[in-house]
Amino acid sequence: MSTLDETIRSLSRESLPRHVAIIMDGNGRWARHRGLPRSAGHYKGVDSVRVITEMASDIGLEYLSLYAFSTENWSRPQEEVDTLMHLIGMAIENETPALLRNNVRLKLVGDIEGLPAEARERLERSSRRLEGNTGLTLALCLNYSSRWELSRAARRIARDAAEGRLDPEAVDSGEIERRLSTFPMPDPDLLIRTGGELRISNFMLWQAAYTEFCFTPTLWPDFDKLSFAQALLQYRGRERRFGKTSEQVKRQDTKTSI
Repeated sequence: MSTLDETIRSLSRESLPRHVAIIMDGNGRWARHRGLPRSAGHYKGVDSVRVITEMASDIGLEYLSLYAFSTENWSRPQEEVDTLMHLIGMAIENETPALLRNNVRLKLVGDIEGLPAEARERLERSSRRLEGNTGLTLALCLNYSSRWELSRAARRIARDAAEGRLDPEAVDSGEIERRLSTFPMPDPDLLIRTGGELRISNFMLWQAAYTEFCFTPTLWPDFDKLSFAQALLQYRGRERRFGKTSEQVKRQDTKTSI
């Protein structure tokens, strides 16, 4: 049996996170190390998206969020931005039949109206085709950043309060969450960042309050099923206390298992 098979077999359904978020970093460096244009890294990165989405669906994850394009990425060279916009729309459109067969639903997270018309129309068309599926929810985070998202939520709350639809004293975390672009998905249990950087780059700042982090030096185009399985094994070894002590968590786990 291969190392991959052994690792995947060791992952029990009960130990899996419900929601995994991934910052897909390293496409440009992968290409540069091979003397290729940055666009080659982005095209190769699509293969990793396909592989990881298939594995997430196969092992029974409920949600997989992929940070594909941030609001800050508009500052990149125009040629690279144009390539990314074309690639994202084309790749999802091409993958839609496979996603349909695998019962995967597509959720678009971010300021989708701000995308170029061609990419937006392709993405929205695919999302409509997949909306009846009941398996893995694949959330593509596009033209997204947490500061954009939280600013938009604050504007919506202020507008509702000013127009008398919301008592300011009633604003709590639930009111904020309902206005986030990720709603109604649960917060990510595990956030993986590839490429070796040790930051989360304005991604799901609110949602990641109690998320477990996994940083790997593996560049996104090289991130394969074994890499994903090893990150999930790391998660399984974490103790998630949510402000409690280890003893409290152990007692709670004991009660749950009885």
